[in-house]
Amino acid sequence: MDSFSLPVKVLPHGEGLSLPSYGTEMSAGLDLLAAVEEPYTLAPGERTLIPTGISIALPEGYEAQVRPRSGLSYKHGLVVLNSPGTIDADYRGEIKVILINHGQEPFTIERGHKIAQMIIARFSRVRFSVQEELPEAQSRGEAGFGSTGLKAG
Repeated sequence: MDSFSLPVKVLPHGEGLSLPSYGTEMSAGLDLLAAVEEPYTLAPGERTLIPTGISIALPEGYEAQVRPRSGLSYKHGLVVLNSPGTIDADYRGEIKVILINHGQEPFTIERGHKIAQMIIARFSRVRFSVQEELPEAQSRGEAGFGSTGLKAG
């Protein structure tokens, strides 16, 4: 497992909040906190942009993926709208999270609430090589949506 120090800048409205952290020793995602000044109630069907109060400096070859928290999604219908959102290594602005309430009840976001999770991941850059024919696939070929069936085995 890779481990490195990630530079982070705490913005004025993020002061006093904890830095993103892992919920458990084996968690993949870091919890992102809401850096709102006042509670914000998100009505059913409404979307909004929630600040986290931090900026990061990712090394080249890495991205940060912003994803929903499973408990918020299941219990309240609150999800990250552009999931996963990508933060590129050359972005230095504040991390903000687009949340939408797909639930049936209003949900109030308060300062310090865990609103999303962030996963730091390596990625590869590719160059396309135009071919007249692609190599044969071992099993699936051109079979598309639903082609592997509904039941296992």
